[in-house]
Amino acid sequence: MNEQLDHFKCADDGERYAGDHLLIEFWGASRLAEPDFICQALEDGARAAGATILHSHFHHFGEESGVSGVTVLAESHITIHTWPEVGYAAIDVFMCGDAKPMDCLALLEKRFNPSTVSTENVRRGRLLREVRAQRVA
Repeated sequence: MNEQLDHFKCADDGERYAGDHLLIEFWGASRLAEPDFICQALEDGARAAGATILHSHFHHFGEESGVSGVTVLAESHITIHTWPEVGYAAIDVFMCGDAKPMDCLALLEKRFNPSTVSTENVRRGRLLREVRAQRVA
């Protein structure tokens, strides 16, 4: 295995991990029933984060209904599921390498203009060294 851990991140505390997985909740958000707008917002968010877009696909569940979609990135993905009837969106932003998911979040907040934002960042792949150490032992 490559000791460089290709495209892994290194935190300020020295921990190496696969990537940042932002779990985002928007409440009181706008434009949640517009698949073209949502696609453009997620793709612009990916670009703002320095990520490489591979493909996007969005499904609209009908007039004034929600949208589910994904923008697949070389660095992982951004997904969204919306409930426009209550102004809610659940968004996942998972990025490895040099991509900066917090820059994506800043852009998405501007586009959807939520009244309330909740985020949680999970460092994915944190246990890799422990798993590797156990296999060697």
